[in-house]
Amino acid sequence: MKWLTFLMFVSFIAENVISQDVWNIKAIDPHGRFIDVKALDKAGKIYDVKAFEMDNSSQFMDVKAIKDGKKMAIKVLVSTDVFAPVKAIGDNGEIFDIKAVTKDNIHLDVKGVSSNGSIVNIKAVSPDGDFYGIKAISKDGILHDVKGIKFSSNDVESVLHGVEIKANIKALPQAPGQSDDFIWHIKAVHPDGQLWDIKAIDELGKIYDVKSLEENGNMHVMDIKAFVGNKKFPVKVLVSSDKYAPVKAIGADGKIYDIKAISPDKKLLDVKGVSQAGNLISIKAINADGSFFGIKAISPSGQMYDVKGITMDEVFMVNGVKVKAHIKALPQE
Repeated sequence: MKWLTFLMFVSFIAENVISQDVWNIKAIDPHGRFIDVKALDKAGKIYDVKAFEMDNSSQFMDVKAIKDGKKMAIKVLVSTDVFAPVKAIGDNGEIFDIKAVTKDNIHLDVKGVSSNGSIVNIKAVSPDGDFYGIKAISKDGILHDVKGIKFSSNDVESVLHGVEIKANIKALPQAPGQSDDFIWHIKAVHPDGQLWDIKAIDELGKIYDVKSLEENGNMHVMDIKAFVGNKKFPVKVLVSSDKYAPVKAIGADGKIYDIKAISPDKKLLDVKGVSQAGNLISIKAINADGSFFGIKAISPSGQMYDVKGITMDEVFMVNGVKVKAHIKALPQE
């Protein structure tokens, strides 16, 4: 009986591992050929690098190196080099190189070569100094961009196993080309197709705009801010024991502004973080009957992004307020 129970447990684990979609990580050379991206230890042993969907979502995928069946984080490290090193980090702080490995066994460095706002552009660097894009590729041939993501303006984003981190490596849906729409509207989408305004409201009931900003050509992970006077305040998911996590704007002095959806007849609906899948928190307006309305960022030219909470599983402080997640606009899957 114990043996049968063990077999059932192993089968359950196997099914869950297999059911988790895994994407390959490749560099693409100028001729359109794929080059494997791998992790290498100091002895030159090679390990796979993959992107992993979470709960059937490919909108914000972890990129990991795999050693002996265990996932290792891949990060952009803090450095004074011209191009920032991209490395895998073991539990003991061991550093693994990330390389694009050609069929001729030529190893190309993978680096963070430039930044656009909160995005670090990740490229393989050829012997001639050319940059090759890095992509995550699904079994169905869908391509996502592999990028470094920063959530703070500090050079040191975090410390992992004693290693200073500049940015997290993620795979994201490919964003459209750069546009002239620098300020996007934030709306709740009613089931009948109506768009309801999302606003910030202070303790006196004064209403302020909430917008998404395209900054420095970054269209992968766009900031969402409340516009109060001539200032822009961050919008975050706060730490809470409530069933649904509060979504608020935070002033420079720690003042809290409610975030609400406003119906055509001026009713106010709470905006909350209602569920979490991996690093993503679903942000919804909650109707009086308990139903959820999606929240979207919409450009003046009609492009539409999803509004999500992004958590790195660490509580942090913003102007004295405990925060669970950042609120960002992401390309739709």
